[in-house]
Amino acid sequence: MEIVLFTIVGVALYFAADWALRTLERMHGAPLPYRNIVYFVIILVLALASFTLLQNIGPQ
Repeated sequence: MEIVLFTIVGVALYFAADWALRTLERMHGAPLPYRNIVYFVIILVLALASFTLLQNIGPQ
């Protein structure tokens, strides 16, 4: 069951990071230079935070 939860959260993180990147680009007014690196940093931070949270609230 844990693997299913982590998979669902991973898919949600993908869409959340994409939305955040598009929002940043809209604010910037043009596609960001090094777009892939910015996307990677966004999804990395979200993944580390959410997976740590899931591990802490899950069964011990």
